[in-house]
Amino acid sequence: MEVHAALLLRRVRQKQPVVHHLTNWVTIYDCANVVKVLGGSPVMAHAREEVADMVALADSLVLNLGTLTPELVESMKLAARAANARGIPVVLDACGVGATPLRDRKCRELLEEVQIDILKGNASEVARLAGEAVITRGVDAAAVAGDLPGLAARLARERHLTVVVTGPEDLVTDGKVLWRVRNGDPMMARVVGTGCMAASVIGAFAAVEPDRTVAAAAALVCFGIAGECAAQGCLGPGSFKECLYDYLYHLNGPTVERLKKVAGCAVSTSSPIGP
Repeated sequence: MEVHAALLLRRVRQKQPVVHHLTNWVTIYDCANVVKVLGGSPVMAHAREEVADMVALADSLVLNLGTLTPELVESMKLAARAANARGIPVVLDACGVGATPLRDRKCRELLEEVQIDILKGNASEVARLAGEAVITRGVDAAAVAGDLPGLAARLARERHLTVVVTGPEDLVTDGKVLWRVRNGDPMMARVVGTGCMAASVIGAFAAVEPDRTVAAAAALVCFGIAGECAAQGCLGPGSFKECLYDYLYHLNGPTVERLKKVAGCAVSTSSPIGP
């Protein structure tokens, strides 16, 4: 098994996919920028009256619960149904799930009423959706005891989707295959928005690769490598974000092949997943 991250990065730049977002208002500017510097075309349309029409022009759809309202979730459902009808991938960032009952309820509504192709969250968000009694610290991950890869794989099988768990080591699984991505830098956790940006990068890669697990793993490899390079050239969180955009813009195939840290294995449905 292999993730051809450099190849998919080239496809993104060649296709220039339109990535439609209904996303976090705190980080919407960052999400738009990260898709743009990769070579894609971001769209941020939230109104119920136009979301389905905008999906008709898009190559993928990214939903983010960061600044949810019940009205926004209804727009998300309309957009996702339109995306499902067209067969384009839908990414859901479960931002803040586990922090409040409203977030838990609305995320489960989306999972049950529309087809989500890739579900992304941090450790506590994913564990909460897998049925664990964990509480997310606002939108920041809380500690999760037990077998996180196993929880993610079980959730993926139950929901028939790809689960992405972001953290010091990113996990990507469809319940059959598990990818571990070790690219990235601790500075990425010091800047508001990198988690939302990761979902947007995944949306761009999913638009050019039908294998959702491979697309998500490749996206995290490229995003993580850019983060590593940016951390080496910055003075702190402020300049880090600027450097991150620059390194994503200049990221090339040889650099990706040289620095990628990703490994995959088959998932057993009858035994825990080892380290």
